[in-house]
Amino acid sequence: MRVLRDTWLLLGRSLRGTLRSPTWLLIGLFQPICYLLLFAPLLQPLSQVPGFPPGGALTVFTPGLLVLMAMFGSISTSYGLLIELQTGVIERFRVTPVNRWALLLGLVLRDMLVVLAQMVLMSLAALLLGAHIDLAGFGLALALLAMLALCLSSCACSLALALKDANTFAALLQTLITPVMFLSGILLPLTLAPPILRAIGLFNPFAYVVDAARHLFLGKLTDLSVARGFALMALLVILALLWGVRSFKNATA
Repeated sequence: MRVLRDTWLLLGRSLRGTLRSPTWLLIGLFQPICYLLLFAPLLQPLSQVPGFPPGGALTVFTPGLLVLMAMFGSISTSYGLLIELQTGVIERFRVTPVNRWALLLGLVLRDMLVVLAQMVLMSLAALLLGAHIDLAGFGLALALLAMLALCLSSCACSLALALKDANTFAALLQTLITPVMFLSGILLPLTLAPPILRAIGLFNPFAYVVDAARHLFLGKLTDLSVARGFALMALLVILALLWGVRSFKNATA
């Protein structure tokens, strides 16, 4: 199919640009490693507190850390997209017969693959530090987090194409990400939060992804939270991709 061929070509173009500077892949791991080494040990005393999820501090924190990596890692392409928009690259692509779905997928799939590679490396580091990760659950967790990265990357591209300004784009992302991060249980489980924050967290889709990933890491594959997380992410991925394709069709410098 034409869309598959175009997507493959554009994905190759995006990956080649990334592989020319592989140091950025390692630099992207620096902050997560700091969280793993410097923040996760602070949770150890809390692991004995009533309401703390089972599995130990490191095992509970690692899935949340992977969600955090998906949140920040999947939006990196959008800054390069802004440069391509301002220099006319996107406009030149739009006048070619390349499929509009491929324009989006070629970028967001690159983000997804890069983030997944970083997640695997980070999970190996967590294992070396003593985390307990169920192998089958880890595979499903990666699939769920890949959907999350795909969704966020598509949304970030759409926002970038709508705003067309890097400063405005960065400020808006920081404004949105900060409350979403704290209300998703990434750093501290929401089971330890006051009732009002837990109630607000029910409207945060990231909280369901974190909850599902934590159950998967423990090998609880049939837990209701897992099915709920996959169903929610499937819906959001579809909506995000539709938004992204429409944004590419209407993009102008």
